[in-house]
Amino acid sequence: MYQLAIFDLDGTLLDTLADLRQGINYALGTQGFAPRSMAEVRAFVGNGAAKLMERAIPELIAPQRFQEILSAYKDWYQAHNCVKTAPYPGIPEVLAELEKMGVKTAVVSNKPDATTKALAEKFFPGMPALGQRDGVDPKPSPALVAQALSDLGVRPENAVYVGDSEVDVATARNAELPLIAVSWGFRGREKLEIAGVEHIADTAPQLLEMLCR
Repeated sequence: MYQLAIFDLDGTLLDTLADLRQGINYALGTQGFAPRSMAEVRAFVGNGAAKLMERAIPELIAPQRFQEILSAYKDWYQAHNCVKTAPYPGIPEVLAELEKMGVKTAVVSNKPDATTKALAEKFFPGMPALGQRDGVDPKPSPALVAQALSDLGVRPENAVYVGDSEVDVATARNAELPLIAVSWGFRGREKLEIAGVEHIADTAPQLLEMLCR
């Protein structure tokens, strides 16, 4: 039994795609760019806000203009990140069951730290959460995972990482943690299999079963 399960947030615990798309399209619209589709946004996410907007902007632009778009996105999303966002089916039950069994849980995300903490507290009260901030390399760096392990006093050999994307695959490998991936997130089973993931859960009950092996 694992002592700690470290979870990615977007695409793993929370379905945030609709709100992310609204924020992206609001920011693009401030500079006259056309909106992006849900499928496009799904492909853009995973590496934090700056990379997200780099991918969403359809052409090279001056650094100052980019910062204006990025700031517009961050401000809008911070104020509207819970309009349609919700946990995936069965996730609250999985976390409750892990708590009953004495398994610690934590979130590590490439979202800004304040947003990560706010979303975690809203949907999973009391669950430790770490997000992107100055001075700490974002995933796939193992830095956030290492901090979570240290904060919760768990050795790497007693922990598991749960995510939904290629970034999460690389994060788990860099942190030298076993990985369980979920197919309901932003990438899907096929891309996870191509990335070499061995353990993929298609439903929340399957995820709980894999975490309890």
